[in-house]
Amino acid sequence: MSIRLGDTAPNFQAETSIGKIDFYEFLGDSWGVLFSHPADYTPVCTTELGRTAALKGEFEKRNVKVLALSVDSAESHKGWINDINETQHTTVEFPIIADPDKTVANLYDMIHPNASETLTVRSLFVISPDKKVKLTITYPASTGRNFNEVLRVIDSLQLTAQYSVATPADWKDGDDVIVVNSIKTEDIPAKFPKGHTVIKSYLRTTPQPNK
Repeated sequence: MSIRLGDTAPNFQAETSIGKIDFYEFLGDSWGVLFSHPADYTPVCTTELGRTAALKGEFEKRNVKVLALSVDSAESHKGWINDINETQHTTVEFPIIADPDKTVANLYDMIHPNASETLTVRSLFVISPDKKVKLTITYPASTGRNFNEVLRVIDSLQLTAQYSVATPADWKDGDDVIVVNSIKTEDIPAKFPKGHTVIKSYLRTTPQPNK
């Protein structure tokens, strides 16, 4: 099954490092980040999960719940978490899904046979409160994720879900944004009273409206 932007994220029930969960119930009305790892006790994954734990406050500030996945067992996850906490100087509190039969991995197309027939690639999904897939990123096993970029994209997704704007290249929270083309230039002042700049007829910018 291939997961594409705008699809409804498949629900599932699974054992995790914190017990059995129903994915939808776990998310509730929050945004979600679901990301996969090739296996427990792998070096890059250890740093990624540690970094995620260290960013707990940043995810909470954005109303985001995080879940990781590895094909190993929940008991294996618990031992690995001890190593993560020790080596990364943090405390992992979010659940790590146990997926030994690869049910969730196959549901979310996390196994790419040309990369590995048995291990999940580094897939990451951002899921909105209405359970729609808003972002997919896939990394090779050798490359750790940039979690500052994950947070930046979440900021953009949450902003553009609320206002008729888009975010330009390298945008970060607080920068000017682009007014979408469906809004006529003459209508911009009423919608964005902070002012705007017309660079081209199709490229109009305005200060970030929620700042």
